[in-house]
Amino acid sequence: MGEQKIKIGVMGSAGGEILPEVAQNCQILGETIAELGCVILTGGCPGLPHEAVKGCKRKGGLTVGVSPALSEYEHVHVYGSPLDHIDIMIYTGSGLMGREVIGVRSCDIIIVVGGRSGTLGEFAIAYDEGRTIGVLMGTGGVADHIDDILPVIEKKTGSNIVFDRDPKRLIERCVEWFKTHPPIIKNRESAS
Repeated sequence: MGEQKIKIGVMGSAGGEILPEVAQNCQILGETIAELGCVILTGGCPGLPHEAVKGCKRKGGLTVGVSPALSEYEHVHVYGSPLDHIDIMIYTGSGLMGREVIGVRSCDIIIVVGGRSGTLGEFAIAYDEGRTIGVLMGTGGVADHIDDILPVIEKKTGSNIVFDRDPKRLIERCVEWFKTHPPIIKNRESAS
């Protein structure tokens, strides 16, 4: 059996104003994910995560979406989300907040770009579960305030957070950390 591919979740703003340079940096994130032989996973949403999906697809990478919808119809017509450039779509039927846990737990590394309340929730789940987290600084929103939030949390979870303004270097640093520091994810029975 072959080695599992590293799954990198790109979590960030699905709506609002997207600056061209931030969109370009997200595409570079996706390109780098593909170049390193990793898989990209997003919430199957538009916006910054979809820019990363487009970059990944352009370089021949595998793309996965975790939809809040119950079906393709609901994904497109109720949630207004794209299908293009996504190889595998998982329909959770769990709504926007319900799909967050599935999305984060399906990833080895989480990347935060821009972001609003949903991204903050995804960051909190990833942090609490000790994931490797990359933060693309200079993308606005939650990403530019993670370092303000950390002192308030006051909780050690084993999560390693990598901050960088360069999207290519951010992915490379996160993958290197993940490969050299295998995560210890306890099962529920042994954690109690």
